Amino acid sequence: MRPIVFLLFAAGLLLACESTSQTSSEGTKALDVQSIPEGLEQATFAGGCFWCVEAVFERVRGVDEAISGYAGGKEPNPTYKAVSYGKTTHAESVVVLYDPTVVSYATLLEVFFATHDPTQLNRQGPDVGEQYRSAVFYHDDEQKEQVKAYIEKLEKEGAFNKPIVTQVQKAGTFYVAEDYHQDFYEHNPNQPYVVSVTRPKVKKFEKEFPELLKAEYRKGAYKSKD
Repeated sequence: MRPIVFLLFAAGLLLACESTSQTSSEGTKALDVQSIPEGLEQATFAGGCFWCVEAVFERVRGVDEAISGYAGGKEPNPTYKAVSYGKTTHAESVVVLYDPTVVSYATLLEVFFATHDPTQLNRQGPDVGEQYRSAVFYHDDEQKEQVKAYIEKLEKEGAFNKPIVTQVQKAGTFYVAEDYHQDFYEHNPNQPYVVSVTRPKVKKFEKEFPELLKAEYRKGAYKSKD
């Protein structure tokens, strides 16, 4: 469960990435891979709250869409409430649909490892539990080898002061999260969790990878979709 009580006492803010009043009990649907536009490829990442991961990758030039959802679990049609309370084996994840002629999978890996802490086991910042684990779900053998090689490179370079604990797992069925989670950062720029947790990660990406920013974000102007 996301530690709501802990956050209230420790930070004085309701940072929880949760809104139970909006949670559907009907379950979610698997991503229709047949509907993915021709020429785009998939990359799937888990690195804590999917609001953060999605917001970062939506800004990457060459990314057509980043979709929040649930991956790495065995339960069919999971709900947000079930996943966020640790009642499934899924992780909050994001499928990145990207144009490989514009941005490479290797570059997406670089962004992913730079914008979350891959040394935190079963948590990411204030979000605690296996549902917030760091993971890369590979879609083919080439992605698998690239992930393993990149992690080995980071370890050899001493990029982090602790061992990387990111799971490398074959991608299975990806369940698209409830509608209100999609583009959450853009729709809710003043939500406490977004301000305190998501926005710093977005700003870090913008600072460290200015050459990867889509044109509409290059001047640093934040625009809500509302």
